[in-house]
Amino acid sequence: MRTNRRSKNRLMNEINVVPYIDVMLVLLVIFMVTAPMMNPGQVDLPQLGKSLAPTVAPLEVIIRKDSTLALRDHAKSEREMHVSRDELIALLKARQGAQAEQAVVISADKNVRYEEVINVMDMLQQQHIQKIGLLTQAKNK
Repeated sequence: MRTNRRSKNRLMNEINVVPYIDVMLVLLVIFMVTAPMMNPGQVDLPQLGKSLAPTVAPLEVIIRKDSTLALRDHAKSEREMHVSRDELIALLKARQGAQAEQAVVISADKNVRYEEVINVMDMLQQQHIQKIGLLTQAKNK
C-alpha cells in the first residue's frame, strides 16, 4: 500500500502536446482559407506627363569679395548687372512676378564671410522670395 501512495504523489514530468497541435491545425486551416480572399496592397503611382512650359533658368545673385552685389539672369543673357541691395529686391520681385517658379541662387566668392551670405539669404526670405539656393563649384580631383 505504501508504494501506491508514493506513485500518486509523484510529479508528472510529461507535457501533453495534442491540444497545441489541434490549435495549430485549426489556425493553419483558417489562414489557408482566408489568404486567397485578401487583396494585396496596390499603390496607384502618379503618371509622369510632359511639362507644358520648359524650366526657367535661375537668377543668380553674386556676392563679391568686397561685399558688392551683382545679378545675372541666365534666361536672358550671361551679362552681370551691378546692383545695390534695394535694386536687387526690386529686380527680383519684378522677375518673379512674371515667372513665380524661377529660382534664385546665391553664388559667393569663397573669401566672402559666411555672415554676408546669410544676410543676403535672410534679406531675400524677408521679401517672400521663394526657391532660394546656394550655388557651388565641383571640386576637381
